[in-house]
Amino acid sequence: MAAPSMYDQYRNPLASRYASKEMSFNFSDTKKFSTWRKLWIYLAESEMELGLPITQSQITEMEQHVNNIDFERAAHEEKETRHDVMAHVKTFAAICPKAAPIIHLGATSCFVGDNTDLIALRDGLKILLSKVARCIDRLTNFALKNKDIPTLGFTHLQPAQLTTVGKRACLWLQELLMDERALRRAKEDLQFRGVKGTTGTQASFLQLFEGDGDKVKQLDIMVAKKAGFEKTYAVCGQTYSRKVDIECLNVLASMGATVHKICTDIRLLANMKEIEEPFEKSQIGSSAMPYKRNPMRSERCCALARHLMVLPANALHTSATQWMERTLDDSANRRISLGESFLTADGILMTLQNILEGLVVYPKVIERHIMQELPFMAMENIIMAMVKAGGNRQECHEEIRVLSQAAGNRVKQDGLDNDLVDRIRNHSYFAPIHSQITSLLDPSSFIGRAPEQVSEFIEAEVKPILDMYTGQLEGEVSLVI
Repeated sequence: MAAPSMYDQYRNPLASRYASKEMSFNFSDTKKFSTWRKLWIYLAESEMELGLPITQSQITEMEQHVNNIDFERAAHEEKETRHDVMAHVKTFAAICPKAAPIIHLGATSCFVGDNTDLIALRDGLKILLSKVARCIDRLTNFALKNKDIPTLGFTHLQPAQLTTVGKRACLWLQELLMDERALRRAKEDLQFRGVKGTTGTQASFLQLFEGDGDKVKQLDIMVAKKAGFEKTYAVCGQTYSRKVDIECLNVLASMGATVHKICTDIRLLANMKEIEEPFEKSQIGSSAMPYKRNPMRSERCCALARHLMVLPANALHTSATQWMERTLDDSANRRISLGESFLTADGILMTLQNILEGLVVYPKVIERHIMQELPFMAMENIIMAMVKAGGNRQECHEEIRVLSQAAGNRVKQDGLDNDLVDRIRNHSYFAPIHSQITSLLDPSSFIGRAPEQVSEFIEAEVKPILDMYTGQLEGEVSLVI
């Protein structure tokens, strides 16, 4: 019988297929349990600095074994104790015999569990922020490059007034800017649980310091700062409030909605053959239809975004059912929902960046679509030109109405091109403006201030954000699968 392999077990595709190694590591066992050990060091070191009988040699011993984790021993201990934190306390103590008596001194399980989760949330948001910034940067370049190209605008998915390719991209950009702001706020709002004890009262630490409440307060801040946080939550139960998870996951889900909208637009435009995502030379669109150029990257973003958008429901239910100071029915759920949210968001942003780095615009197709609809849209300009040439507005309106109906029937019933302009050119009534018709139908005269809006928006609102990420915008995304 063949030896078991990783292919014999379920593997989460977020880790094996979509997310970056950086984000996968952020929620890995190695990061989690080495962080536990760092927290035990921060705690012991701070307790020593505040006068407890802990020696530097004990601290040094722990520091030497932060990454020396015997996962097999920890698993055996957890099987025996049914307690993951005590399993790792024992595993750490086994290689730190001098420090064994003071590891986890005064702490409860949530000291390492919750504080590690907050560190993972903070670091995960930091990873995502730089990736959102790269997407904003790539889309900014696309918007500027295409700010003058007229294209049909759509309301109700029906042709409406013209806009430009770049102006539409700014609608996408605006939402990504909102996501960047929300992610940044979520990261800045995060505080540390700190050292709060079993029900949040710090009773165990007050006992350690023989009733010296000031030292307990100092301990809380000292440990937080060693972990990279300026503040701790002023009150908590055994855990930090699970509304913190809601706030983080809602921000990620909102970003998922943004990317879903962007990629849906790209898919619709690809159907019209106006814009396409990158399509590689050897890429296969369909196993049965070799001519197809499916927008698989945009479809992937939409698929992952749907998953991301439903995950906050877990956090909402968890927060709603936290009994009194805490209950443990959040543990298994959060192991899944927190990591999956961040890995999903990470995979979405990497795929979106790849799309934006290779978007292809087909101006001739866009122009053809404009000219199928513009004759109808230009009729008010035609009427105004006729009135200026001495015509009667009502008579002109009736002449155009009759010609428009005939041209419309030709398009809808016979499947032919819109010939309204030719009908006007060949009608004697419109002879006074025949020489103006070409200029009256220039698409660039129908786009309003769209090009200026693009430039102004990017200068005023986009560039200040991108300036915050100087040095973090380099590097292209090459999708493995």
